[in-house]
Amino acid sequence: MVIVGGGFAGFHAAHKLTRLARGRADITLINPTDYLLYVPLLPEVAVGVLEPPQIAVSLTSSLPRVRLVLGEAHSLDLEQNRVHFKNPEGRDGHVPYDRLVIALGSVNKLLPIPGVADHAHGFRGIPEALFLHDHMVRQIELALTEPDPGECAARCTFVVVGAGYTGTEVAAHGVQFTDMVAKQKKAPIKPKWVLLDLAKRVLPELDERMSKDADRVLRERGVEVLMGTSVEEAMYDGVRLTDGRYIPTRTLVWCVGVRPDPVVEDLGLPTNHGRIVVDEYLNVPGHPRVYAIGDAAAVPDPENPGRATPMTAQHAVRHGKQVAKNIAAEYGTGRRKPYRHRDLGFVVDLGGLDATANPLGVHLSGLPGMAATRGYHLLSLPRNRIRVVGDWLLHAFLPRHAVQLGLIRAPEVPLDNAAPELPVRRPVPSRSQ
Repeated sequence: MVIVGGGFAGFHAAHKLTRLARGRADITLINPTDYLLYVPLLPEVAVGVLEPPQIAVSLTSSLPRVRLVLGEAHSLDLEQNRVHFKNPEGRDGHVPYDRLVIALGSVNKLLPIPGVADHAHGFRGIPEALFLHDHMVRQIELALTEPDPGECAARCTFVVVGAGYTGTEVAAHGVQFTDMVAKQKKAPIKPKWVLLDLAKRVLPELDERMSKDADRVLRERGVEVLMGTSVEEAMYDGVRLTDGRYIPTRTLVWCVGVRPDPVVEDLGLPTNHGRIVVDEYLNVPGHPRVYAIGDAAAVPDPENPGRATPMTAQHAVRHGKQVAKNIAAEYGTGRRKPYRHRDLGFVVDLGGLDATANPLGVHLSGLPGMAATRGYHLLSLPRNRIRVVGDWLLHAFLPRHAVQLGLIRAPEVPLDNAAPELPVRRPVPSRSQ
């Protein structure tokens, strides 16, 4: 059995299969990295609350009975039942399969807005988080010696596009972090954060009460929340908005959303809006040996007939577990079942002691919300729980040191990169970063 992709869907498919197979199956996982990235805690890496290894769950340690192949799948041979891949050093290889699970995940959603691909940075992986951390510190430090007040203000202005789950958390954590850095380094002005979205409210996909909680916290921290507004054009020294305003800035964080990995469209399988078409059993029609799950699959949503399940971690985890059960059923363990789900609610960490959550429909905010949010993350995190709690405790009692590590350069985290964990090298731009 071969699983392509080690994100939430692929990881949980592999984990469940090993438990159901009890040593009777040969399971291979193809993934560009040797870890599962726990994306929901990525904003805490960007602001120095968590160390990167804490949210990078080792695939080999967590899945000891699974063979890990480092590489990126790029094509399928449906006649010979083979997956062709390219390893991190550029060498080609292939793996045969008896059953195939495609869990390629998603990448940044790039809209055709002038300048965005050149001047914005996404927020999908550890490289982007580390780059944003250094970039925020760098801009404030450069502002310290900037004689031009306008240039100083631009360097201390941070613009986030997309007020969904990720963008809201990045802005909420980011404003706290830059305020702290500015205070430590005695910056001449207070950093300014702007959150944009074409939607009518923050967190438009979540419960309205959660939206109001997040909006209130953001505005109390001084974030300028602009709804019904987006970027018309991005330049190296600022952004022009759809309402005609021009904001001088050196920081544009793109959190508009995600799209299926472009590799999906090259696999030769039927797709729906870039996602592989599957039936209610997560099987690709016409290919009984092939399954697709997670963000890469258009899984029919029984709660919303005619629509596919949303591209969320909650669904990806459930897809993975269900596909494992259905594959095991083909070998005599249990029976196949169609995908079903129940909404367990969502959690949004707003930094500090603020959070909003609605577990099982119960609305929580403030400290209760934070308790529910961190409890949920600890339960969902496959490993490293004690280390994460340790970092949270250290952060609660000790000040953070805001320094530039210089590990990631801007050309290594391009917004239009289809594989964020395998950065494409580009010429270094001459402008200041």
